[in-house]
Amino acid sequence: MSVLDKAAETQLANIETKTGRSRAELSKDILAQGLSRHGEMVSWVKETWGLGHGDANTLVHVARRSVEDAGAPADPLDAIYSGTKAHQRPIHDALMKRINGFGAFETAPKKSYVALRRKKQFAMLGPKTKDRFELGINLKDDADHPLMKAVPPGGMCQYIVSLHSPDEVDDRIIAIVRRAYDAAG
Repeated sequence: MSVLDKAAETQLANIETKTGRSRAELSKDILAQGLSRHGEMVSWVKETWGLGHGDANTLVHVARRSVEDAGAPADPLDAIYSGTKAHQRPIHDALMKRINGFGAFETAPKKSYVALRRKKQFAMLGPKTKDRFELGINLKDDADHPLMKAVPPGGMCQYIVSLHSPDEVDDRIIAIVRRAYDAAG
């Protein structure tokens, strides 16, 4: 356990001693108030249990983290393709079905997209908005497709393909992704 982790544990143990309640009980009470803003929760904790700002802030973080941890999907793709973006998962699946045939590579889910890497990243894919899916391609060579747009220099990808349906995943797009895959290593 790091020094910071030990300090946080000590702080939380002291809060439990001051209030006479466990972290779980404190978290449950904080969340039961129905407050959504962090600052409102901190103010409520300070007023209710007479804690200082630092202790109240830490306790609210613990309470909010307990909700996030409990609701975290087992599959990171479920988090990316949820709510208004859930209908875009078939586009992802259609792309990955074809890309998986290239050979070995790393899949790295991020908060809102999935990065695909060999020695370096060759593509990224995910919902950009509730209505638009983006395939980013890291390819220094020229590439051309009616759905493809060049991106100004400086970004991770040189091209973006906007997709709205799995039917738009055609052989030409896959061939361009394959070129990026090959160039990545």
